[in-house]
Amino acid sequence: MTVLIAGAGIGGLALGLSLHQAGIDFRIFEAVRAPRPLGVGINLQPQAVRELFELGLAEDLDRIGLRTREVAYFSTRGQEIWREPRGRHAGYRWPQYSIHRGELQMLLLRTLRARAGGDAIRLGRAVAGWDEEGGQVALELIDRASGTPAGRARGAVLVGADGINSTVRARLYPGEGPARWGGTMMWRGLSRGPRFLGGRCMAMAGTRACKFVCYPIADLPGGGSLINWIADLAMPEGYRWREQDWNRPAAAGAFAPRFAGWRFDWLDIPALIAGAEGIWEFPMVDRDPLPRWSFGPVTLLGDAAHAMYPIGSNGASQAIVDARVLTACLLEHGPGARALAAYDETRREAVNAVVLANRGDGPDRILDIVARRAPDGFDDIEAVMPLAERQAFADSYKRTAGMEVAALNARPPILPPAGAGR
Repeated sequence: MTVLIAGAGIGGLALGLSLHQAGIDFRIFEAVRAPRPLGVGINLQPQAVRELFELGLAEDLDRIGLRTREVAYFSTRGQEIWREPRGRHAGYRWPQYSIHRGELQMLLLRTLRARAGGDAIRLGRAVAGWDEEGGQVALELIDRASGTPAGRARGAVLVGADGINSTVRARLYPGEGPARWGGTMMWRGLSRGPRFLGGRCMAMAGTRACKFVCYPIADLPGGGSLINWIADLAMPEGYRWREQDWNRPAAAGAFAPRFAGWRFDWLDIPALIAGAEGIWEFPMVDRDPLPRWSFGPVTLLGDAAHAMYPIGSNGASQAIVDARVLTACLLEHGPGARALAAYDETRREAVNAVVLANRGDGPDRILDIVARRAPDGFDDIEAVMPLAERQAFADSYKRTAGMEVAALNARPPILPPAGAGR
């Protein structure tokens, strides 16, 4: 029986690739007629990279992304607070990647088409609604651009992988309303700059109210980097934030003055902002954790299930793990309500904990702790926040996010090798 998937984002495409690997029939319906490589940089954590490697994508990821070697936190004055290795440098069997979100999505799309055929993905088709008939799901599809009917589809289950503004989620939770804004606006940009801090570092500076995050996503000829950066500013109560949109252009004047003095010995942040090839603005939003994802033959995946703040680099990573766990449940129980319930039981509470941790600023909270203890800067970070405390802080988030090194390295594969489930 066919698994019907709403949405061809990273989660939906990872699910399609996983189902194909397991020999389970599926169809993906994507509202966009011609997907393009939208967005800017993201980080893929080792638990997600492991799953992509097991889908045979290791060489492709090395081609379009960079292996992150470390993460580093700095005060508003540019003083180092904490630095730790990442990926294989931290002992994982798999790397961490800094990568362009759109390029990753296009890679998954190309790979899925090559492996499963073009008919596996129906573009320009959005889910308008569904009925449950005889234990199956009958979808009503529309062409979102024109609003006209676009046929029907029938399958064993429906997976809503249609993003933070999920149509499937809205049907399951009709009273929920829009995404939740926490008061922070974000400006994302891409700039050409130096290979700072060794050229493979993800750096964060400031506090929750005024934070700058940056990391390279590609090497440039001559020794430079293409740097993805994010500027966060807390806005006053009553600020009129608009609907979230990855592609709303913005001007640097709205936020750059707050970072005017941030010229550090490791990076000139005002120069980085001034040299941006493009800047995009949107509010930092998430959704409240749900008490249930699966309702009979219908479930949710990725942002549709657990939209979270982009803190701790876990949004896309958790969606990829969702896809693998759901496929394993479908393989074990067969496409039906029992498999979706097992997936819900396995994943929901664990990922809800990540949503709440990120709402509390996740691992970035270390910046505010140090700022409160040393508002005028420090000469010795050990006197402000001892190494053992910093390490314990970082380890706590790893446990919440399923990123513990020993546990991930020891865990057996979620799915058997290709062909074993056929």
